[in-house]
Amino acid sequence: MRPENLKTKIFLDGGDPIETKEAIKLLGFLDGQTTNPTLISKNPSAQERIRKGIKFSKKEVIEFYQDVVKQISELIPKGSVSIEVYSDTSTTAEAMVSEAKEMFSWIPNAHIKIPITKEGLKAAERAVSDSIRLNMTLCFSEEQAAAVYSATKGALKGDIFISPFVGRLDDRGINGMDLISNILKMYQQGDGHVEVLSASIRNIDHFLCSIWVGADIITAPFKILKEWAEIGFKIPEPSYLYGTKGLGTIPFERIDIDQKWQQYNIYHELTNKGLEFFAKDWNALIE
Repeated sequence: MRPENLKTKIFLDGGDPIETKEAIKLLGFLDGQTTNPTLISKNPSAQERIRKGIKFSKKEVIEFYQDVVKQISELIPKGSVSIEVYSDTSTTAEAMVSEAKEMFSWIPNAHIKIPITKEGLKAAERAVSDSIRLNMTLCFSEEQAAAVYSATKGALKGDIFISPFVGRLDDRGINGMDLISNILKMYQQGDGHVEVLSASIRNIDHFLCSIWVGADIITAPFKILKEWAEIGFKIPEPSYLYGTKGLGTIPFERIDIDQKWQQYNIYHELTNKGLEFFAKDWNALIE
């Protein structure tokens, strides 16, 4: 069951409802789940179909995604399920909003994942006016987080998540946990309507440090949740020390979060690479 002193919400990062059931049984609770095109492409049913040489039509792959998230939603009806719009570097805000509206209608507990790009922020602004809950994804900088805060003003607390990707920054030799800490600190000057979701969790240290710094939410693959269970659902003490393993630091920037989102420098190479990665996995399913 949930540890009494655990304030951070725990999500499973995955695209297989069977794994969702296993996570609930393992933890005794689950606050939500995040999905994306790559995770859906790794779903055992999708993989079996591809192994047989049978690809999906565009209509079929959307129906498959819808069926998967419906199954997950039924398992965690009081939690959140993140569903990601298809987007690459050329996808327009209009296309994202249209798909977001459709996906938001699939289940009652959806958060729609939209990338932190110029078009994505345009889409987010419009989606908020339509009361669509969002998970702004592929975050790699404080300025991107400031832009998300600005673009989603007026949303209720709990309706907007932002997902900084810890592991992908670590891959570049930079301490991704610094970004989580910096965004949390920056948001202290705001109204609290954006919740920080620690994503791209690669190891138990990422998981524990995310709890320690006060992330609102952590999404982690099943293997990390299992490792956490094996160490007795450990909650880090105040004296906890995170081993940075020689990673470079990300200094805190003092950014005014009350500017218009268009004033921030939101470009980040890793955001574009992430879009390419997800689009490639999604397109590999389609005939």
